[in-house]
Amino acid sequence: MPESGDDPAGGYRTLEYAVTDGVAVITLNRPNALNAFDRPMKRELLAALRAAARDDAVRAIVLTGAGRAFSAGQDLREPFGGDHPTLAEELRRLYNPIILELRRLPKPVIAAVNGVAAGAGASLAFACDLRVAAETASFVLAFGRVGLVPDNGATWFLPRLIGPGRAAELMLSGGPLSSARAEDLGLVNKGVPAESLAGEAMTMARRLVDAAPIALALTKRALNRAQEGSLEEALEYEASLQGIAGQSVDHAEGVMAFMAKRSPRFTGK
Repeated sequence: MPESGDDPAGGYRTLEYAVTDGVAVITLNRPNALNAFDRPMKRELLAALRAAARDDAVRAIVLTGAGRAFSAGQDLREPFGGDHPTLAEELRRLYNPIILELRRLPKPVIAAVNGVAAGAGASLAFACDLRVAAETASFVLAFGRVGLVPDNGATWFLPRLIGPGRAAELMLSGGPLSSARAEDLGLVNKGVPAESLAGEAMTMARRLVDAAPIALALTKRALNRAQEGSLEEALEYEASLQGIAGQSVDHAEGVMAFMAKRSPRFTGK
């Protein structure tokens, strides 16, 4: 049987999914638990991301939380071990596929961080392409307080986003990182008043909706690839992707629109 949430039209129990003007907004919706991750929400989030990836009407995704938190991370009331998966099994079966889906999605994902993003919630925000945060938001990697280590890609993403020294400080101390400080470090693309967060995220998303979908997808692939290899490899990969983009209908449309001094009408072909 399909997992709950496989069909957006059928609704979700732990999150909200809505598409407007090319933007899919996925809202983690367990506000009474500060949007902490239980197994149904992990499964539904993965299903929602896959649904957005398949939907040609979706060109950008905004990921946010209901209530006063983005996500407090793993729901510590959920049992592990014995008749239940171990923590390692949980990561491999449910969490890691979410992070990989975010990176492989051929569409840009914006984290609209409305409140605290802690543990796996912080890692989820790090894995998105862009981050806009409310001035009242914060990031916390206090895994050590419960005798655990950072996971969900935090040890891979955070040093690349803010440098190894700052990443080590945040992970080893477990202290909070304010939205303003996160913006100073480049972790957050833009900090805004809480009441402006949803509007700013949608404005950012709609700018992406107006861009050429193939070019965005290939740019995301190039950025992912550039995190790993040498400059020579990055240059060659860029050339390969440019060969694909250069043959697209969108490229031809972009050139014609530029020459005619009009806005391009991209179709994703």
